[in-house]
Amino acid sequence: MVTLNDLKTIGQPNWCPGCGNFPIWHALKSAIVETNLEPHNVVIFSGIGCSSKMPHWINTYGFHSIHGRPLPVATGARLANNNLTVIAVGGDGDGYGIGIGHFIHAMRRNINITYIVTNNQVYGLTTGQTSPTSDKGFATKSTPTGVIEMPINPIALAVTTGSTYISRGFSKEMKHLTKLIVEGVKHEGFALIDVLQPCVTFNRKNTYEWFSERVYKLEETDHDVTDKQAAFQKSLEFNNRIPIGLFYKETKPTYEDELPQIKDIPLIKHRIEDIDIRALMDEFV
Repeated sequence: MVTLNDLKTIGQPNWCPGCGNFPIWHALKSAIVETNLEPHNVVIFSGIGCSSKMPHWINTYGFHSIHGRPLPVATGARLANNNLTVIAVGGDGDGYGIGIGHFIHAMRRNINITYIVTNNQVYGLTTGQTSPTSDKGFATKSTPTGVIEMPINPIALAVTTGSTYISRGFSKEMKHLTKLIVEGVKHEGFALIDVLQPCVTFNRKNTYEWFSERVYKLEETDHDVTDKQAAFQKSLEFNNRIPIGLFYKETKPTYEDELPQIKDIPLIKHRIEDIDIRALMDEFV
């Protein structure tokens, strides 16, 4: 039986005191324990940013990729060994900025990956510039007179692009977030968990208090998680009331399910001795 102690590492996080990444880190470890995943069969990928140090501090396999690229690298690992539990972690700038193309295509393909986005609506690692999810009018050192673009809506984008598990958590609600991650890991298909993660150093607007006054849990309403139109309507709610929880879920074949080469045997277990190319040689040589 896996315990939290099994997931300890020598190094410890060096995020700012009070950073919303701490409860996300603990929720992810708790989810690994609750699903009884063997650490050697879990691999966590990340991009660049404060949250992307996550693989350094969880005792599983991990890969720290480049900015905006955790999903294509995670996809490669999943296709090479579809017996692995593959988790990607990154920030809003990483995933919804430079990495947004990879985000869209991973959802559309329904790769069996759990993607946790720590969304603090600011570039924290590079000292507080505007991110793709910053509120319109938000003043930062890169936009001193306020952001003029409308923010990306990741939940709405996920609904329209084809993600089969779409959820939002709040780092203050750690038990609720753990449950969302557990369900996302168990889900067969692409699972998005967008997490409202206050940056206590560089975002003085979207604070714990600001979110606490607005968030409500979809589980406590009559929301139907199988209704895509209802999920889209809920995705448009922000500022005055902010829903957290599961927006949408459906079951359909994953990308890996439809690849005959890996449906029965992972790619890493294929042997050259098992491949007969005589028919090809007869046809083309």
